[in-house]
Order: sequence, then structure tokens, then C-alpha cells
Amino acid sequence: MRVSKLTLCAIGFISASEFAQKAIAQDIVVPTESPTAETKTISPSKTPIPTTVVKIEASRVEAPRPTPEFSRKSIAQVTPPEPIVPNLVQPTAQAPTRPTPQPQAPSDLVLTATDVQIVGASPELQTLVRDRIQTQPGGNVSTPQLQRDIATILETGLFSTATFTTRTNPNGLSVTFQVQPATVRSLNLVNARALTPAIANQFFQSQFGAPVSPTAINASIRQINDWYRQNGFSLGRVIGVIPNRAGVLTVEVAEGAIGNIQIRFTDEQGRLTNDRGEPVRGRTREEFLRNQIQLKPGQIFQESAAREDLQRILQTGLFTNGRISLEGDARNTTVVYNLTEARSRALNVSGGLNDDLGLFGSFNYNDTNFNGVGQQIGGNISVGTRDVQFDGRFVSPYRATEPDKLGYSVSGFRRRGISRVFDNDASELSNGDRVREGRFGGTVAVNRPIGNGWDGTLGLNYTRISLRDRDGTVARRDRNGAPLSFSGTGIDDLTTLNFTAVRDQRNNSSDPSSGSLLTLTTEQSIPIGSGSILSNRLQANYSQYIPVNFFNLEKTQQQPEVLAFNVQAGTTIGDLPPYNAYTLGGPNSIRGYGFNDVAVGRSFLLASAEYRFPIYSIIGGAVFADFGSDLGSANAVLGAPGSVRGLPGSGFGFGLGIRVKSPFGTIRAGYGINDQGEGRFQFGFGEKF
Repeated sequence: MRVSKLTLCAIGFISASEFAQKAIAQDIVVPTESPTAETKTISPSKTPIPTTVVKIEASRVEAPRPTPEFSRKSIAQVTPPEPIVPNLVQPTAQAPTRPTPQPQAPSDLVLTATDVQIVGASPELQTLVRDRIQTQPGGNVSTPQLQRDIATILETGLFSTATFTTRTNPNGLSVTFQVQPATVRSLNLVNARALTPAIANQFFQSQFGAPVSPTAINASIRQINDWYRQNGFSLGRVIGVIPNRAGVLTVEVAEGAIGNIQIRFTDEQGRLTNDRGEPVRGRTREEFLRNQIQLKPGQIFQESAAREDLQRILQTGLFTNGRISLEGDARNTTVVYNLTEARSRALNVSGGLNDDLGLFGSFNYNDTNFNGVGQQIGGNISVGTRDVQFDGRFVSPYRATEPDKLGYSVSGFRRRGISRVFDNDASELSNGDRVREGRFGGTVAVNRPIGNGWDGTLGLNYTRISLRDRDGTVARRDRNGAPLSFSGTGIDDLTTLNFTAVRDQRNNSSDPSSGSLLTLTTEQSIPIGSGSILSNRLQANYSQYIPVNFFNLEKTQQQPEVLAFNVQAGTTIGDLPPYNAYTLGGPNSIRGYGFNDVAVGRSFLLASAEYRFPIYSIIGGAVFADFGSDLGSANAVLGAPGSVRGLPGSGFGFGLGIRVKSPFGTIRAGYGINDQGEGRFQFGFGEKF
């Protein structure tokens, strides 16, 4: 085959150039294109980090939806990258160590590459190089193109050196690229706060000292993303890896740094604006809500912390619903608390006629979000032709976010009604009237946590109790001569110091479906005033709630089936005025019996069990059973009113009821049958326990 003089000249030029290429292979500087905004690398140091990023393989990390609800529909997620294919990385510019020989032949002559080989690299890296270089079998080849290919190989950062050799053949030129993969020596973390170098090194440990491998890097990236997810950093992920020829892997992460926290109010349908397009406004002060939120701008977003914040807000009792949405991206996240306020104000004006007040008018007002900080103020006053009664209170709850401040409450009252102990014909007065029990006094209490999940309340109470007839005349004894008060005068002064410890582990205080509630109370009377009563009143109350799904109902997802159990007991040590005896029977005690128709005793035991289930929307049902006993203590009460009335002392009831969740709270109705074979419909507000 004849070869032209021009061809021989070009081949000689390329062969001579390869020697010069070997000398300057590590010193070539080739500009690269800037990366897209999605994969822009941020360097914390002054030395620029190459801006072309290794794309990584990762699956979309979806955080589990907690209770309360989280919504991420508004967040701009970092798009999961594709499998790792290193882009070009600009190497550090260096001055050539010696002059580069310049061939005298033209540099733009183009020949045919008959064969292209890549040696010194694994099949994985060989494939990567072939996909990057311009020189391909059957394609054109020239000295400038081979130089650009060497620069392209080095710019990936995966190789420490790269050279080429050529060999002539009758059909053109055979090209061999000799490469040396970089050895992984260390990591450089960018934008990492939750992920420490020690943790990251564990995931890359097997790669240190070995040639760089895109497959191994991808495996380590998946492990890091799994670590973020398992530790509650649901927005955390690796967004770029940049290798360099020195063996340093620069790993850039986005962890969900919180840039801002916003509070928005929604209506009952979850809308942020009203029908006029105006933002929904709430009564609760924003600074009060921010005090309940522990997450702060600059921190890394964690779902567990956000759930605790939302739960803390809902536990104030000021909101019926709440959810968290995220806006922005994983580098700069805005956390939004969307809250639906409950109705906090209620005003009621009424009137009527009854035996104690005569013709009366009544005014009632309650505000559970007084001053926009969750304080409670309320009261009622009834003015009648026979009497004036009132009840007022102010409560400033303890807040865990303000541990140095005690919660406190103040109340005052004056009320009168039929005595719950002396409420039948056997306890009538000599004039035939039923006994009225009047109470006038007040309470001051403080409360705060006392450790290990317990809350404590300490209160000082004063009550003047008077027993009277229908006309308001003080009564000392009933028609059987039994004393109505401890002093025997019909009027007692009762001053007590009480302490209550509560351990509340329910998932919802108003409508629990899991958890438990334990309450322990001791009330010590101080013997001052009329009667000089000295006693100690002890009570314990325990409730347990267990979610079940006996019938696999679809409604159970929104309103779960629940097994609920309650046990309570109490006793009085020392002086016991008859009006302070424990009573059993009625819709809040043993259902199927009338009010106080089971027992009046010094001690008591009461146990209840319920199966609660959803029926439709706001309507639910319940199957219940109750048992109670005075433990044989009826005759230990002054005047033995329980024995005089012929009460059984213990009883059992069971039945079926419905529950309606209204804007005013839960309304319940049920039909109970007692162990005497009697049945009756009974109504009540709120759950029995």
C-alpha cells in the first residue's frame, strides 16, 4: 500500500507529540462548563472546589407521616440523581516544568483511528473513559483532539495520571490511553452538621487505600442516605461527590437546614384564606406559639422534634388540628405550622324557675384563650328571687417551655343544691323539705412537673358548708334525728391542703385511643373553724386505653376502636362529715342505677370497662360494664345515711350507648341494666373516663 508524503509527515508529528504529551499530561488546564443550579457545589473554604459534580444514585427519601400529620406537597425536593457518572473536574493549574517541544508539521491534520484501547483501569472505569473521550474507533483523530481527551480524563478526578501512545498501521492510527486510577485517601464533607466525619468515614472505610470506584461510591452514598432517614433527618441526603487526582472525595450534603419558621392559621376545612380571600387570623399570640416550638432557624430539621413541637402546641387545648408543611429545599427549608384554632369563647344567657333560686336569670361566660396566651377565665352568676349563686375561676397553666414559672389557678364560688347524700325520703327534714347543701369558699393552687412524667398540684381550699331547708333555714338534723353536719350546728368550716400527682401518657387528653392516666390525691383537713375537722382523704384513679381493630373497619383509621378500662378507689381517715362521704350510682359511676342509689360509704371501689367503636362521622358507640362497692363502710359514716336509706352497698351494671362529638364536647347517651333487673336511659357530657 502506498502512503503519501503528507500522511507520513502527519504520523511523524503525532508520534513526536506523544512524547511531549507525556511530559505535560499532569499540567493541562482545560476550562469546564458550570454545573446546573440543582447540583451546584458550595465550598466552605477559600480554595475553589471544582464546580462540576459527580451525579449520584439515590432513591427518593420519603419520610414517614407522623401523628400529628406532616405535609410535604409544597417543598421543592432535591431531584434524586442518576447513577454515578463523573463529570469533568477542572484540575489545579500548574506551571510546566520544562518547555514543550513543538513539532514543525501542521497540528490540524486529521487521520482515522483504527483502534482505541484503554489500559490500567477496571472495566467500569474503561467504560467511563470511552463515554467521555472524543477519539473513537473508526473516527477522526488529531493531536489537539488527543490532548483534549487527556484533559477530559484527568478532569473527572478519577485518575492521577493519563497518557497516550500511537502506532501507525496501513489504515491509519492505533491509539492507546494509559491511565492510573486515583487512590482514595480521605473525605472532605461540605455543608454537613448532623453527619460527622467519623460517621462518614465508616461508610467509606473499605475504599480508603483502594483505587476509586464509582460503584463503591454509590454504595456508600446509599448508606449515608439511609443513615439520615433512620436518624430522623428526613431531608438529609448526599447531593454531590467530587473526586480529585489527589484521592480526596469531596462529599456535599443537604441536610434540611431550617431557614425560617412560620405559623399560619387555617379554618376548619384547612384553608389558609376565608371566603373573601383574606388570610385566616387567630387569637393566639405568635410569640406564645413560638415559645412552644423548640426547633429554631439554623438547626437541622428532624421530624421527631417537629412532632414534639406540634404535640406541645396541641396539648395547650387551643387547637383542634395541626399539621406541618415544608417549603424551600433541603439546603434552606421553611417549616410551617398550620393550626386550626378551637372556639375559645362562649357566652350564654338563660333564665328559669327552680326551688332553690325561684325565678332567676343566669349569665355564663368562658374564655379558654384569654389574652391570646392560653389562660382561662370563666364564670357564671345566677340571680333569683330566693338566692344568688356564682362560680368564677382564672387559670394560668404551667408551660414546659417556661420551666421557671409555676402554673396557678384561683377560684371562688357560692352554690346551693339538693344534697347528694341526703337526697331521698328517708333523709327528709322534719318539715318535709329535702336537704339543701350550700357551699361558699375559694381555692388557690399552683402546679408544675415533679419529675419522671409526673405533674404535681398543691392547693389550699376553704369551704363553709351549710345544710338548709327550701327556704334557706339552717337544719341540724334530719327527721330521724341523724346529724347533717359534723359540728351538729348545720354549719361546718372545712379548710384543707391537698396535693395531686398526675401521670398522663394518653395520646389525646379529650379523646384518647392509647396510653394511660394515673391520678393520686391526698387531702389533709386543718382543724380550724366550726367543727374542727381533722381528716385525710385518699384517692387513686387509673385509666388504660388500648387501640384494637376487631372488625377491620375502614372508619377505624380515623376514629379507632378502643378498649378502655378504669379502676378507682378511695377512703377517708379520721373525721368524716356525712356530706363528704363517697357515693356510688348514676351515669358517672355505676350505670343502670340512679344517682347515688348504690352506696354511701367511708371507702369505695369502682371498676369500669368499655369497648368504644366508630359508627359514622362524629357518631360512635360503646358497650360498657361497671361494678362498685363501699367495701362494707356504710356504717362508718356519721348517721349511717346509706344504711338508713337501705342502699345495697354494691352493684353491677352493663349496657350500650352512643357518643356524639359536638362543638360543645362529647355528648353521650346509653341504656343501662343493673343487677336488680332494672334498666334506664341515662345522659352525660364527656366520656365517663
